[in-house]
Amino acid sequence: MNFWQKLPKPFFALAPMDGVTDTVFRQIVASVGKPDVFFTEFVPVDALFSKGKERALRTLKFNEAERPIIAQIWGIDPEKFNKAAALIAKLGFDGIDINMGCPDKSVVKKGAGAALIKNPKLAKEIIEATIKGANGLPVSVKTRLGFDISLLKMPIAALTIHLRTTAELSKVPAHWDELKKIRKNLKSKTLIIGNGDIKTLEEAKNKCKKYKIDGAMIGRGIFENVGFFASRTFSPQEKINLLITHLVLFKKTYKDKKHFALMKKFVKCYVNNFDGATQAREKLMKTKTLDELIKETRNLII
Repeated sequence: MNFWQKLPKPFFALAPMDGVTDTVFRQIVASVGKPDVFFTEFVPVDALFSKGKERALRTLKFNEAERPIIAQIWGIDPEKFNKAAALIAKLGFDGIDINMGCPDKSVVKKGAGAALIKNPKLAKEIIEATIKGANGLPVSVKTRLGFDISLLKMPIAALTIHLRTTAELSKVPAHWDELKKIRKNLKSKTLIIGNGDIKTLEEAKNKCKKYKIDGAMIGRGIFENVGFFASRTFSPQEKINLLITHLVLFKKTYKDKKHFALMKKFVKCYVNNFDGATQAREKLMKTKTLDELIKETRNLII
């Protein structure tokens, strides 16, 4: 059941990004240049067993085009991680990832995300509980620099390291050279994935080779080129057509369950690097409804 061991080396993953990497965007990415691994947006384990369960399960929505697909979860209660892992296994995911790197203040204040870097005892308990509940699904962890070295001894399938500290957020260049120290301490079969400041697929390949890691995770780079994983570029009209496809799929998938304004953050992802792009974006950002946004996008003349 451990798909990680069957991946090519090096392999490339699309990072879990809250409010970005939902099933709709993942399907668009898969259609133009599929990564080796997809992750969901991160989901709080508390929400999976609360009145907000429906919304949390909507975040875990995926289709077959997105495989292998990993559900990323966060929280501080090992028992809820255990129950969440069992639920995720029943939902048909290919793996489970524990978020131990989110620097968001509201998450850290709860003792979750990057706060677990300073709480290795709880981090270990969470990993163990998740593995027990996962019914054989591989469990991985995403963290940041500063994590306790004991994490490298845990029986996790893969460890993704965002190569900045919690305090640095994304304000400084990623410290890729830190991977040399991490590799020296690795004494398990855990796959190591680097994350931070990768702009092209070629750069990702070079970093994997230089630092002798198994794979790379790409986050913000996907905003600059939706075809990142195929090193593919698009004409202005192709970009507009992709945005229309994205908008229509969003409407079909969520109907009125998600506010259309979430789609505005993707406008710059498609409407860029051509004459009149700035004016076109400004016009699209002024739309008041999803249908209006679709209509105005279709009216763009490139």
